[in-house]
Amino acid sequence: MADVSVIVPVYNGEKWLRECLESVEQQTFSGRLQLSMYDDGSMDGTSDLIGTWRQRLEHHGIEVVTGGHTDAQPRGVGYAKNMAVRQSTGDFLCFLDADDVMHCDRIRSQIEAARTHPNAIIGCCFHRTPGDSTLRFTRWANSLSPDQLSIQVFTSHGPTVIMPTWFCSRKVFNKVSGFDEGGKGVPEDLMFFYRHLELDGDVVRVDRDLLTYRYHPQATTFSVHEDTIWNLRVDFLQKQVLSHWSKFTIWNAGKQGRKLFRSLTPENQKKVCGFCDVDAKKISKGVYIYEEAKERPKPRLPIMHFSTAIPPLIICVKQDLTSGSFEENLASLNLIEGTEYVHFN
Repeated sequence: MADVSVIVPVYNGEKWLRECLESVEQQTFSGRLQLSMYDDGSMDGTSDLIGTWRQRLEHHGIEVVTGGHTDAQPRGVGYAKNMAVRQSTGDFLCFLDADDVMHCDRIRSQIEAARTHPNAIIGCCFHRTPGDSTLRFTRWANSLSPDQLSIQVFTSHGPTVIMPTWFCSRKVFNKVSGFDEGGKGVPEDLMFFYRHLELDGDVVRVDRDLLTYRYHPQATTFSVHEDTIWNLRVDFLQKQVLSHWSKFTIWNAGKQGRKLFRSLTPENQKKVCGFCDVDAKKISKGVYIYEEAKERPKPRLPIMHFSTAIPPLIICVKQDLTSGSFEENLASLNLIEGTEYVHFN
């Protein structure tokens, strides 16, 4: 039985797989290492490449377990990940996408953290290639504080530790019961992450750059519809936060703030004290009328300056876009994140 199984789902990964597998081969981890790959019906040379690399990796003492199918259509990333986990034997699971590359110390660093935090998903810092892709997202993910890893979980950025950096015990994985297997368009990583948090799981990040995270148009991230992500986020926000609040204010009297209000259940809509903003034009309107409401009279919600807003706040303003002015405004209120405000941006 292996100590760590590296879980690699792959579909048409011939272009990137050599670098990926080379990074597995170069790991400095001294324990028993296993590579578990599942081919989700690749149509390129992926299968041949896996066969070639099996001998090379086994020569380096790395056990290789493979599986796959030859159906005309892929069954989806969630299915392929689950199958790779099922055929593996490691006490710990190190997830790796076929188009990404690990730093040689990744497994050694993350298994130490996983043993210290047995109920956690362990992530790490990363860099992107090309280097100028998703700069705001990369800064956000790499700079979150330990507390924010479990607080800033409602934003459009998704999980606070990105899925290709995940490392956890098999017990943590089994507690969630694996990934959703709905196929293309399903955000299986976000669904797994939210379920892990609902089960009181922890989130920890090793503060070292241990992954090259590749950005390209073929990435499965682009197949997930924005509305699907939005609905998951709103549902999780209502269950985890709004169910514990008797009232709150939405920071953003514009499109995103109004969209959030309309997405809430009637019960939570009634808890909204109003909207706040910094834009004088929006504030001058004085009130937001919920025209789509069936009730009469239609709900009228005040629009106020952020400095007079009644906390707690749901913040629907994107971070790192205003040269620091939004962040300064928020800091001026001296509120506690997670208790007196939550980001939903």
